[in-house]
Parts: sequence; C-alpha cells; structure tokens
Amino acid sequence: MTFATTLRFSLYGAAMSAALGLLGCSDATDTAADSAGTDADKPAKTLAITQIVEHPSLDEMRRGIIDELADKGYIEGQNLTVNFQSAQGNTATAGQIAKQFAGDNPDAIVAISTPSAQSVVASTKTVPVIYTAISDPVAAKLIDANDVPIQSNVTGLSSELPIEPQLDNIKKIVPDAKTIGYVYSPGEVNSVVVLDQLKKAAPNYGLTILDVTANRPTDVAMATRSLSGRADVIYTSLDNNVVSAFEAMAGAANELDIPVIASDEFSVRRGATAALGVNDYDFGRTTGKMVYRVLNGEAVSAIKPEVMNTLTLYASPKHAAEQGVSLSEDLLKNAINIDKKAQTTAQ
Repeated sequence: MTFATTLRFSLYGAAMSAALGLLGCSDATDTAADSAGTDADKPAKTLAITQIVEHPSLDEMRRGIIDELADKGYIEGQNLTVNFQSAQGNTATAGQIAKQFAGDNPDAIVAISTPSAQSVVASTKTVPVIYTAISDPVAAKLIDANDVPIQSNVTGLSSELPIEPQLDNIKKIVPDAKTIGYVYSPGEVNSVVVLDQLKKAAPNYGLTILDVTANRPTDVAMATRSLSGRADVIYTSLDNNVVSAFEAMAGAANELDIPVIASDEFSVRRGATAALGVNDYDFGRTTGKMVYRVLNGEAVSAIKPEVMNTLTLYASPKHAAEQGVSLSEDLLKNAINIDKKAQTTAQ
C-alpha cells in the first residue's frame, strides 16, 4: 500500500466505520434516517457563505459544503437559501460583507479563509459562525490556546500543516536546495505564521528562507521574478493573494527554471511541481457536517472546533519538467499524479 493510499484511507476511515455500524443495526439505521429526515421534513433555512477571494481551492471547499448539506437533506433552491459573497481579495470588502450578513441574521454563516472569518466573528456575537480554510485559528484569534472559541457563537475546521513534512518534501524534490523563496502577503495572518515557522525550522535542513512580499495578486509575478538567481525552490502556503494569481507565479517560475512547491492540489493542477496538503473537497464535506448540525438545531457552542490534518502528496511530472526538475519514481509512487488524474478525467 502506498503512502498516498494510506493517507486517503486515514481520511475516510472514521466515516466508513460509522457507515458500517449503521448498516449492522436496523434500529440505528431508522434513527439515522429519522434524524436526517426527508426534504419535506426539513424546515427552510438560510445560509450565508463568504470567502476572501474566489480561487479553485476555496471554491472546491464551498462545493463540498453544499454537497454535504444536500446529501443530508438541505438542498439549495428547495429548502436551503444560500447567499454567497466574495470579497474579491479586499479586506475592507470582507468587513462590509460580514456586517451585512450579521444584519441579515441567517441561520448560520460560513466564513472561508482567515480574513473572512476574522471579519465575520468581529461583526456578530449571536449568529452561528462556522469558519473553515484556516491554518492557525489561534493566531487568527478565533480560538484560544486551549481550543476554546473566543465567542460562544463560533466553531469551525482548521488544517494543520506542520512545517517539517513540507521541508522534507522540498528536500526530496530538490536535494541540493540551499535557499527557499517564499512569496506571501504580509496582511494574511496564516502566511506570516508559516514564514515564522519556516525561519525557525529551515536551518535544521541546511536551508535559508528568502521572503518576498506580494500585497496584491498583481504583484505575484514580479515578486516571483525577483527570486531569479537567489532561490533554488519556491514554497507557497495557502496565501490567498498568491493562490488567486497562481498561474502568474507558475509562469514566472517556468521562465526561471525554479520549481514551485505548494500546499494544495489545485496549485499543482495550475502549475506547481508538487504539493503536500489536505484535499479541498473533503475539507468542505467535513465542514458541511458541522454546518448541518447547526442548521439541524444543535447549539453551535456544543460543537467543538476540529482540525483536519491528514495530508496527501500531489505531483505533476509535466510541471516539474517545465520548472527544471524531475520527480523520482519513489516520490511518484507515494503521490497522486495530477497529470494522470487529468488524463483520466478527460477520457
């Protein structure tokens, strides 16, 4: 069994065990059916969703949330009204959306990304808020160091991306690397936290970090080109400015023959050599389970924040070649090959 397969089994194991348990007992099945109910049984609900910007990774999470709710009986356009708004990368707009949503008083608000979650939590202490796509909810001041939400109306799902596996992955792909270029937005708390972690851990791997800021998506290509002759590899976390302009980063990296290592599957689809991260759609489905509990009447204060920390390795030999490196057979055995996945989907 490969590393990637093991990781995927780890992600779904708990859900499969629960499903098998229900199948083994008719009473449990009936109880679960009664709890879920039919579409007609579900009272109409309103869900507000906001995210800092639209890009494939966050969009896939949102799709997972909607699909999970539909599977549990809350179907958009039938008994579920979804009000989605994107801040288009503007934190001031994120604040305006948050205030509007708080005034609308929906049954729940889902905040996708750290800037959106911070804005929503600052705008309401009564409407249930479920955050998601958060790397460090403690640094974002959504929960405290004991994993207790700062407000009783808040819960959510975060991802834990420990930095050591990321550095291990970089060294496997570029063994001779000495300097990692890190393009980020200083206005994103998650990205600043990752930079601090990189600077602390990199010396243990014989690496140094060269950080370059990109305050807007339009700055990403120029920031990437500034690493020419200065960095051996580029690492990017889930910085929303960078991810929203990822094709520009990948294009510049191709010109410079510098491999880009990312933190999500869609960045590999869009041009990165490889990424070690959570599955975005599954992240959304797991978030959707929490949203369902709120819509179904459970107090948000009774739903503990969760962490999704099962990582999957994604790789693209095609993009690696475009960025001047080749991926070993050993690494590819432990990865989901995005190139093959794309070919299968096309067929």
